[in-house]
Amino acid sequence: MNKLRAWSLQLAIVSVAVAPLSAAPVFSGAAEIEQSLHRLNELGSVLMIGAHPDDERTSVLAYFARGRHMRTAYLSATRGEGGQNLIGSEQGAQLGIIRTQELLDARRIDGAEQFFTRAIDFGFSKTPEETLQKWGRERLLSDMVWVIRRYRPDVIILCFTGTTRDGHGQHQASSIIGKEAFLAAADPARFPEQLRYTQPWKARRLAMSIFTPPPPETPAAGRGGNQAQAAQEQQPPPPPLPEGPHIKDDTGTFNPVLGYSYEEIAGMSRSMHRSQGMGNMGRLGSVESEFIIVGGETATRGLFEAIDTSWNRLPAGHAVGEILTAASKTFDPAHPENTVPELMKARALVAAIDDPLAKIKLRELDEAVAQCSGLWADVQAKTPEITPGATLNLTATLLNRSSVRVSLESARFEGMFSDALPVQAGSLEFNKSKVTKLDRQVPASQQYTQPYWLAKPASGDDYVVDDQSLIGLADNPPVLRVRFRLSIDGSPFELERPVQYRYADRTEGERVRPLAVVPPVAVNFPVPVAIFPKPEARKLVASVRANVPKAAGELRIEAPAGWKVEPQSRPFDVAAAGEQQELSFVVTPPQAQSLGSFRAVAHIAGREIASGMQLISYPHIPDQVLLLPSDAKLVRSDIQVSAKRIGYIMGAGDEMPDALRQLGLEVTVLSPSDLEQGELSRFDAIVAGVRAYNVRSDVRANQQRLLDYVKNGGTYIVQYNTGDNALNMGPYPFTVPPGTRYRVTVEDSPVTLPHPDSRLLQTPNHISPKDFEGWVQERGLYFSTKWDPHYETVMSSKDPGEAEQPGGELWTHYGKGVYIFTSYAWFRQLPAGVPGAYRLFANLLSAK
Repeated sequence: MNKLRAWSLQLAIVSVAVAPLSAAPVFSGAAEIEQSLHRLNELGSVLMIGAHPDDERTSVLAYFARGRHMRTAYLSATRGEGGQNLIGSEQGAQLGIIRTQELLDARRIDGAEQFFTRAIDFGFSKTPEETLQKWGRERLLSDMVWVIRRYRPDVIILCFTGTTRDGHGQHQASSIIGKEAFLAAADPARFPEQLRYTQPWKARRLAMSIFTPPPPETPAAGRGGNQAQAAQEQQPPPPPLPEGPHIKDDTGTFNPVLGYSYEEIAGMSRSMHRSQGMGNMGRLGSVESEFIIVGGETATRGLFEAIDTSWNRLPAGHAVGEILTAASKTFDPAHPENTVPELMKARALVAAIDDPLAKIKLRELDEAVAQCSGLWADVQAKTPEITPGATLNLTATLLNRSSVRVSLESARFEGMFSDALPVQAGSLEFNKSKVTKLDRQVPASQQYTQPYWLAKPASGDDYVVDDQSLIGLADNPPVLRVRFRLSIDGSPFELERPVQYRYADRTEGERVRPLAVVPPVAVNFPVPVAIFPKPEARKLVASVRANVPKAAGELRIEAPAGWKVEPQSRPFDVAAAGEQQELSFVVTPPQAQSLGSFRAVAHIAGREIASGMQLISYPHIPDQVLLLPSDAKLVRSDIQVSAKRIGYIMGAGDEMPDALRQLGLEVTVLSPSDLEQGELSRFDAIVAGVRAYNVRSDVRANQQRLLDYVKNGGTYIVQYNTGDNALNMGPYPFTVPPGTRYRVTVEDSPVTLPHPDSRLLQTPNHISPKDFEGWVQERGLYFSTKWDPHYETVMSSKDPGEAEQPGGELWTHYGKGVYIFTSYAWFRQLPAGVPGAYRLFANLLSAK
């Protein structure tokens, strides 16, 4: 691969990483222009490496990006798929999409860029060995080396130490491999296949961001417990920090132009992690961020000591630096257009420099010209979604809001199309929009839009991405872009804009979402898992959503051997795009226990479509389209339950109510008013959702009513809550320590039964070892460590090499009723259709 092609690929990657998609910038006007001018004259770069969204040291990112004006990026090993969701019921890949967009919003605030590897967050891990075994050490290293080689940072900052100080095994693994990647990126013998697209890169310095962990967890005093738990609490002290020079920077410094300190900006950025409940005010005053130099050139005065970050580092760059310095010094916030001549003079010199960093700076310079000129460039699609073969209606708009003499020379599509736009060349009049409306037919063979990392099924705990150029990107490249070629007094510059859909939301104001190519119809199952607790037929519904008008065809059903479906196909006819038609089928399961998949395929206009479509929509992120396989899981398992009416208290968000309805139960989601004054005795059992006591003050306020419900004969089941000894979740005390140590992360860890004759294991379903097979992600989390003798344990489990943890499920009689605390991961198992988990939970609901 020649040098020009390699550099073009690198520039394209950076362009995708920083392309704007939000309707409103955080900083704008003179403040953002001044930031841009300083950034043009700063050639230093920083790459931070961590494991998850929210691991990044946001104040450090803001300090280098907004304060030092350097190219700054965060490489997260995962997209946070294994975490919990405080704003909705999405889990797994869907949660990863949400957290990806939250990170992009965070970076928009702190000024950094965002990258990912192909690793999947599989949940909490206690060791780096388990993490690297699941992720694949060489694959993770390859991805990190790839990002380093194409981003070319001067300094790499690790968020973690790579030791047990970091807690989470994934935290440790990100630092262990980050250290290796620092060296491997410079070695042409490592991953030579990457050298078709990029070159080895030797970062000058490797640093570690020092994070002081909280003091060791000490469970509060209480009665009960066990000897194994006492042994587990005796944790060794954390290992010492690595040796090396210490560097400190004040990230609490106030930036008068932006009106915030970098710690305050960090608080704004971190607050974008809404699915994780990380709203943050930011700290005021001086805050020292400390680093240890652990690799590369030593330093004592700063992370960039002896690193030339000026234009002098590039051939013929000295003259560029002088011009840009003068432009910054003479910048007049009231008349930014006066800076344009200096920028255009520098542009001619930058365009002549044959270096990938110069190419990046050329793009930044063109954007700065547009900012100073008040130039608006935009390409809008009439609709947010389009189908292959359909006509795409577009509006391209250019608006010059300054006295600068800007002319449009030409415009060309990139991406789905590659031809020229029929624009009228010529000068742009002051404050008058130059609008070009045009139609283009989407190629019939155009691929559907799908997050690139989900285009193929994952391989274990890694995404499968065949296109090397996509690896590391935070998001999909735009389906379609337009490159405007413009000039000022005959001197050229270019602007690239994605084609997107811009609209007004009545409560949120202006919103923007990416253009998506979708199938003509999508087939969704309202119930993705169908449970058959008895060998009896039941009706299943498939929903056909039209993405084109007059969508007519046939929906055919494919069922596994032993399952009967009637009818096997049904016609559909949907009049308008956006509408849907529900089609029902009667499914009869086999007599014996069985697992299978129920697949629906839509036949329309010569196409076979086996995709569903989900729109992930939240006010704080752009709407995201996800295509899912149009199938449902079928589970035939003997499950008995004596309860009929269930009250469910939603917590941080889960899919348990629908999962429980699969058993034929009548499930009512309880509102704050229901808890305060409703007739709770009408329910056979009440279930508190995950983290209900953490996130709902009304649950805590009505604790006595809930306990009275138990005392009068009800069954109350409380699922896991994060550790807080002040919650008082039960009728008798028990302790759930804060932190993450008391959990079982290996989903197939052996389970023992301390009280095998317990009614919770015998009635109405007899529990056997088979019921603990096929679990997903983890056994449980936030187990109790001490409990009052009134409680009896039910199950015990442990991760390899650790002591037994019997505090994952406690139960007791209280008055005439039953109280159960259970930290096993039902919120994952039941929506996933794990038969044994259903049988176990049915016993809890039936307890009397």
